[in-house]
Amino acid sequence: MSVERHIAGMLQQIARQQDIVEIAPQGSTPKAAALAHVAEQYGYTYGMAYRTGFKNSLVQVRVYRDPQPDARAREAATITAHPQAGNGGTVPGLEQSSLKPLPEAVAAVAVLKDLITFHVMAQYIADRSQKVKGYLACAVLTAILLVDRSPIEAVASGGAVALLFTVAFKVGASRRGKIAQRLTDAGFLAVRDEQGGQRFLRPGQQLPGHTNPFAA
Repeated sequence: MSVERHIAGMLQQIARQQDIVEIAPQGSTPKAAALAHVAEQYGYTYGMAYRTGFKNSLVQVRVYRDPQPDARAREAATITAHPQAGNGGTVPGLEQSSLKPLPEAVAAVAVLKDLITFHVMAQYIADRSQKVKGYLACAVLTAILLVDRSPIEAVASGGAVALLFTVAFKVGASRRGKIAQRLTDAGFLAVRDEQGGQRFLRPGQQLPGHTNPFAA
């Protein structure tokens, strides 16, 4: 799908003043962040992100309409400044016919990219039960290999897979920790959602389903 169609599709949802707008730019987190930034200029606020589609190849971002007066004022100013957005005209924060952020929008898009990445990684960060299952699978693999290989080969193969699991767990946790620190430094507040997952919200922002600006 072309850049223009991505932008036009999102702005059509916004024009209908939908409470929730879905953004799915073919699996690219930077593109999703750029589009989420545009949506925020029209009075929406980032809500959540997750992977979906065939082999989880698609990054889906959900933004929520913010009813606060400053959000509505931001929307009005954006409509006035970009009357042809979605019809070939300029789009707030992005280069013409591109999802590349303008210099003044780079920092804001980077923050949204971190929010999206942090949220998406939550689907893959192993909790204790996942780790137990992973290491149990290594033990099963070792037992299977013992049938037609020497004990040394079987244990070495199972141990190698277990080591890969361990490295993957640690690398994922480390990367997510660095993102969390950047979001904290940017003024976001760490909270827990109803499932116990960690989320980052702007000061005064609420989780979806509680109060505005996340009135689902």
